[in-house]
Amino acid sequence: MTAVTGHRRLLEQLRADGIRHLFGNPGSSEEGLLDEITRFPDLEYVMGLQEAALVCMADGYAQATGKPAAVLLHSGVGLGNAVGSLYHALHRQTPMVVMAGEAGVAYDALEAHMSADLVDIARPVTKYATRAIHPASLVRLLRRCVKVASTPPCGPVFLAVPQDVLDQFNDEPVLPTVVPDTRVAPEPGAVEAAAKLLAGARNPVILAGDGVAASGAVDELVRFAETWGSGVWGAMASQLIMPWTHPLWAGLTGHMFGTDSAAVVAEADAVVVCGTYVFPDVFGATTNPFRADATVVHIDLDPAAIAKNHPVTIGMVSDPRLTLRALSDSLSRVMTDAQRGTAAERAQQRGSDSATARSQARAADEARREETPMRMSAVAARLADLLPPDAIIFDEALTNSPALTRWVTPERPGHFFQTPGGTLGVGLPGAVGLKLAQPDRTVVGFSGDGGSMYTYQALWSAAHHRIAAKFVVCHNSSYRLLKENLVRYWPDGDSGRREFPPFFDVHEPTIDFVALAGALGVPGMQVSKPGEVDEAIHAMLGHDGPYLLEVVLDREVPG
Repeated sequence: MTAVTGHRRLLEQLRADGIRHLFGNPGSSEEGLLDEITRFPDLEYVMGLQEAALVCMADGYAQATGKPAAVLLHSGVGLGNAVGSLYHALHRQTPMVVMAGEAGVAYDALEAHMSADLVDIARPVTKYATRAIHPASLVRLLRRCVKVASTPPCGPVFLAVPQDVLDQFNDEPVLPTVVPDTRVAPEPGAVEAAAKLLAGARNPVILAGDGVAASGAVDELVRFAETWGSGVWGAMASQLIMPWTHPLWAGLTGHMFGTDSAAVVAEADAVVVCGTYVFPDVFGATTNPFRADATVVHIDLDPAAIAKNHPVTIGMVSDPRLTLRALSDSLSRVMTDAQRGTAAERAQQRGSDSATARSQARAADEARREETPMRMSAVAARLADLLPPDAIIFDEALTNSPALTRWVTPERPGHFFQTPGGTLGVGLPGAVGLKLAQPDRTVVGFSGDGGSMYTYQALWSAAHHRIAAKFVVCHNSSYRLLKENLVRYWPDGDSGRREFPPFFDVHEPTIDFVALAGALGVPGMQVSKPGEVDEAIHAMLGHDGPYLLEVVLDREVPG
């Protein structure tokens, strides 16, 4: 056998695990590995100019494929730039293997230039973090990382790869990683007990998150909600977990104020939590949000999520799809005719209320359709008419998301992704990753003018690799989310202060997003009037390559 170094063994292991893209930004401590990649024509090096954007591209790719993305960063400085995006990937439970090069184990004692404890940097924002320190365990550790990243609840993992370890000869075997099957069902008695407790609910609520999407349990969640006659709220749901057009879809709980989330369950006598934790808020509820007499059933493959912050009645560490299916069957058996009738009436009423609210919101949009400054609904309504049926949306429009999704309404799994909050700048690079994974489908990524500036370098990657994603920047020259939050923060009745801090605005100079995109190789168009919208959308969708729309919008702050 020809002696080979760890550089080749590492890449052979990635190949054995079906990884065909390596997202990276090159640096000096990875030069041997970067040189070896050129000998692997079936492994495409997707180059990014900044690590925060790069990791978000990998995140979009992994979310679209459901398989781990591989990332190669440069030492502590590159890893440091990526920390915010890794936080996003951790909370989205994105399968991702992140590696970072460093000079070598031999140089630890020197505390040389760019040296840092990479594992300590990565540990708070990854599911698992480790460092290869000997050639006999380099590939073994890489397989472990792939396994941990791919095992639900999935998440990013980190492996430091010192160059002197990679430089040494490596005779480790290369084998496909074995990912354990976690499709576990709960004990039937637990399901039966839960069904009996839930059957008589008068005011039920379902809270569901990304664990439902990861399990492929959308149909099962719909069936369970219909059987129980319950509305469904998304909590930390960055993918579609239920069609938003379904009568029982209630919306998202948000991620800012615990008082808002607590209000969702305040009157509920029974709550089912599935594939998420309670509650993912910045200013969370420190007291138990559930009624003292409420039945709370929590289903999740992550045992840490169950009763994480507040007590539950029954907790089941099990697969959401299998569990919801079993729970629906059991509930159908134990419910009386009267309970079934009540559930049906409840579902019908909620559906009617939902349809009325949706109709009223759209009518309000229509009434202001021709206004200037332009409103997001003027763009979203035409997008809904002109986008192909298989289009994929990555939504980081934030304060403009309600208007966007009222018209471009998420209905099918794999067609809608959004930020769960916490990290800005995920929308544009996320769209690049989605398009790389789904090259035959139209992909449109939305971001705000503030958030987009965190990762605008992703446009260069789209142009460089000819990734034909489409981008929309919602430009209101301000951090409007901060303004909306400040309105909530101001005391009620405080009419004496209604001027926002000047640094909540992003102008003087006003950013020219079209010119900036052009400098990165992506053509675009600015839209500021409703009459310009159709031409701009046709130009974006008809262009053979990446394209950006800068949509100049009103600066109105509700409340």
